[in-house]
Formats: sequence, C-alpha cells, structure tokens
Amino acid sequence: MYSPTAVVTGGAGFLGSHLCDKLLIENFKVICVDNLSTGSTDNISHLSGNDNFSFIKHDVTNYIFIPGKVDYILHFASPASPIDYLKLPIQTLKVGSLGTHKALGLAKEKKATFLLASTSEVYGDPTIHPQSEDYWGNVNPIGPRGVYDEAKRFAEALTMAYHRYHGVDTRIVRIFNTYGPRMRPDDGRALPTFIGQAIKGEDVTVFGDGSQTRSFCYVSDLIDGIYKLLMSKETDPVNIGNPDEITVKEFASEVIRVTESKSKIVFEKLPIDDPKVRQPSVEKAKKVLGWVPKVERKSGLEKTIKYFNEVLCK
Repeated sequence: MYSPTAVVTGGAGFLGSHLCDKLLIENFKVICVDNLSTGSTDNISHLSGNDNFSFIKHDVTNYIFIPGKVDYILHFASPASPIDYLKLPIQTLKVGSLGTHKALGLAKEKKATFLLASTSEVYGDPTIHPQSEDYWGNVNPIGPRGVYDEAKRFAEALTMAYHRYHGVDTRIVRIFNTYGPRMRPDDGRALPTFIGQAIKGEDVTVFGDGSQTRSFCYVSDLIDGIYKLLMSKETDPVNIGNPDEITVKEFASEVIRVTESKSKIVFEKLPIDDPKVRQPSVEKAKKVLGWVPKVERKSGLEKTIKYFNEVLCK
C-alpha cells in the first residue's frame, strides 16, 4: 500500500504537531520542518523512533530542500500568538511572505498539493458577524497586529496566484481560536493565560470590559477539519472553527469554575485593534467537507486543564 509523503512546516508547534500525529495515523510519511523559534521538540518527542516520521530543523524563509517524492505540503510555520508576533514582527512578516513563497516553490517543483494555514485574523476587527469566507475583512495594516494579519492575507494572495498562474493544487484553511494540549502556557492568548492564572490561584486578567467575544474550537476538531479539506478539491478559503460564541469575561469565569480556583477576575486596558467579536460561519465546511465540530467546550477545557496541570506542576 502506497504511503504518501507530507511536509509539515511549523510541525513542532501546537497545531503542527497534532497535524503530524493525524497524518501518521492516516498512513502518511511525515517530514516535519521547524526552526523552533516558537515550536518545541517536546511536542514531537513521542514520534522519535517512528520510521515514518523525520524532523528537519530549518528556517523556511530560506530555500527548502527535500529529496525524493513529496505529495503534500502543509504550511503551518509562523508565530501565531500576539505575544510572539509582537516580539517577532519582522520574522512574522518574512515567514508569511518569503516562507510561503519557498513552500509554494517546493509544491510547484514536486507537483504536490499545498495547504496554507491562514487565520480568522484576516477578518481583522470585523464589521460582519459571524464571519463568512466571502467577507474581505477590516484590518489595520499599520497597527501592531498588522504584521500577523497582513502576513496571512499576503500568504493567501500568493497561494491563489500560484494556483491560478502555475496550476499548483492549493487549499486555504482559515483557523479560528483553537485550544488543547501542547499550547504553551506563556503564549499570551486568553485561554492558556486564564488557565495558568487560575491553576496558580492568581488574578485572571481580562482585557477591556470582557464583552468582546471569541469562539473556541478543540484541537482534535480543527485537525479533523483540516484533514478533510486537504482530501477535498476545494481551492477557495474555508473557515474551520467552533461557532459556539462566548464573551471573554464569561469564558474567564468558566475557566475559574472548571479549575475550581479561588481566582478573581481583574480588568486591564484593551490592546490596540483587538477584535470586538469573533465567530466563524462554518456553513461552507458543513456543505463542502461534511465537517462539524464535535467536542463541547467543557469537555475540551477539562482535557486542556489536565495537560496544563501536568506541565505547570513539573
């Protein structure tokens, strides 16, 4: 039986490592490429010794050399949390532009299917709610968050250009807020921050008045949606996320309740260009991929909190 080969850039990151696991389960040979700027070999250490898995430490903004046949390239390399891309603004822009260019070049050379990990951040601070794939977004290109938003918007444009001009078989997934094991406790996003603070009994920090909304998707649901998209023929962007919307303040209270913490909620100033609402329309994913999220937030939170307890109590 033929085992296709997939290259996963950013494969040692939170999402990339779960994607490597999924592909291996589906009988792929997986080549993980990561410069470990925000990823960690801890996320892939359980794959050591697996004959179908290999790791290459490499910065994908430089030429990517992979010998032999490659069937799929999944481009997940990028800082993905505000704390990372505000600390690494130029690297974030480079991996979205040069890195995507190099990964698409490899796909063209190998005649491989290319999947781009894009983001709900292409919608910016949206004026349309919920956000569907035909919405062009409301992004501030010169704001501090613009380095990530515009890097991903450019990456989408470049992917479609390679599809139209070079005939590369492409997919684009727009990923909404995702959570689960292997998130870094210090990555700065709301969920790991809230869980870490609650476990330690510290005040839980909510920015603004907490009325802004988010929609959290458990990682196994997201990976299932991405795999279904990879196996489909859909070349236009597809949202993958859980439309179960909640305010940030309500979510902080939920984390405190599930962790059985005595933490109190405190409020701090809202960051510049922080989206006021975020909720995916997943009608296209339902129709085209037959995909719907299955993991309820309480169940996903319990699994994630268990992981964080193990990491923080080491």
